[in-house]
Amino acid sequence: MPRKRPVASGEPSGLGGLEIALEHRFVSRDLLERAVVHRSHAHERGTPGVDSEPLEFLGDAVLSLGVSWMLYRRFDQAEVGELSRARAHLVSETSLARAARARDLGRHLKLGRGEEKDKGREKDSLLADAYEAVLGALYLDGGMAAAMGVIERDFSRQIARLRPGGSAGQDFKTRLQEALQAAGLPVPKYVVAAESGPPHRKIFSIDLTVSGRAVSRGVGPSKKVAEQTAARRAFRRLDRLIPELIAQTPA
Repeated sequence: MPRKRPVASGEPSGLGGLEIALEHRFVSRDLLERAVVHRSHAHERGTPGVDSEPLEFLGDAVLSLGVSWMLYRRFDQAEVGELSRARAHLVSETSLARAARARDLGRHLKLGRGEEKDKGREKDSLLADAYEAVLGALYLDGGMAAAMGVIERDFSRQIARLRPGGSAGQDFKTRLQEALQAAGLPVPKYVVAAESGPPHRKIFSIDLTVSGRAVSRGVGPSKKVAEQTAARRAFRRLDRLIPELIAQTPA
């Protein structure tokens, strides 16, 4: 396991300041550096693909596991559907953007000129994505313990306020379908891309497609959970996804 260096309280702002906010000093600083690189910045620098999106993908899974564990510890007798709705609420774009703002994550983002001009540092979608990317970087650098330290500090109060039978939920499949139909686009389809694991502990990978185009992928212990994850990931990108889909739809 990577050794953890102590965080110096008097370190200046910048990524060192972000490490202080995260209470973790990175052994592999390049992981944190990549976590704050938006794809628009990488494209302008001529390094497409060298951005935060792979870490974001990993961080989404880490966050889902961490919040699921916290919910299980508190509500181990609750119905699975209730836990899933509570988790969806906790890891919504609005919730993650709020957590990112609390750590002043927007200040550290590396954006392209277009996103900078369009106030990308203030967008919930970019902040939520960056938060997940940072969690992915934390996981790779310090293991699940490092990531869980941040997740617990950011979500323990919200979970403490939840009550059995009263957790707020967000049906991202319904919200996504309504948004696409309002834009004149076809309803999304969900296709099983892969199954793994033993029969009693299956893991499903679901591809969400619109007009035959793969838009996002969700992974979960059931098809329903995986579909909701895929819908949530697509819903976060509606601001750029809908124009792209409209442009590719035949007149």
